[in-house]
Amino acid sequence: MDVHVQGTVPPNPFLGARDLFEVEHDLDLPVHVKVRDDPDERTWAGHHDDHHVLNISRQTATSAMARELALHEYAHMRRHEQSHPSHTMGMEEVLYLALTGRRVERRVLTHCYQLANHAKDIYADDITLSVAPSEKLVAFLESELARAVADQPQAPAGPEGLRMTAGADPSMTAVNAAFALALLERHDAVDADHRIYDLAHAAAEDAPNVDFDFFKRSFKSLARDPDESDYRRALVDLVRGYVDSHDTTTGPAAD
Repeated sequence: MDVHVQGTVPPNPFLGARDLFEVEHDLDLPVHVKVRDDPDERTWAGHHDDHHVLNISRQTATSAMARELALHEYAHMRRHEQSHPSHTMGMEEVLYLALTGRRVERRVLTHCYQLANHAKDIYADDITLSVAPSEKLVAFLESELARAVADQPQAPAGPEGLRMTAGADPSMTAVNAAFALALLERHDAVDADHRIYDLAHAAAEDAPNVDFDFFKRSFKSLARDPDESDYRRALVDLVRGYVDSHDTTTGPAAD
């Protein structure tokens, strides 16, 4: 597995993540790590015919989470190379099946894409947590959820949906909390008395319209090796569940 770090940052986190990843997995294509100067840039993986790109901000690349985030993105790359449905299926068909005849607020429609992102993360972290300890991930999810619960909404969702950060939308924060618990419970990564349960309970209370248990159960029970039909059905159920938690009327769906 070839990893090439571009930029003036220590390569150790990315090479360390590679070493962990290679214990059980591999990538056919090389990885180019591209360090960006924007401190608010999200970490994400890009895919090309002859290589993958791990995009990461300089601030994140030098943080304590750099190795874990790199490992997470390698897992996304592996799922992409496997042509896993979670990483190849587009949302257009899912939205059509879930929302035909529904009028949906654009903000809610944007959040539906975050549901798909969470499902992708579940499958990526099935790999991540098979090769690495869970402690840092637990601490990261707890910290992000605590910040989201503490703050009131400050701004509408951006084009990529909301993260579990300050000013998060209460409904999406509740779904994010359900995702976090589902992921951790799926891998037996937290005890029943962990503080993240209190935070998730607070998030759920802030969004009584959201069926928290439904989303936790749905994320947690995603089939380990789904075919396209299984995965499409799971996403349709998630989208309908979220849209049903908001005021909607019959009529043409949002574009």
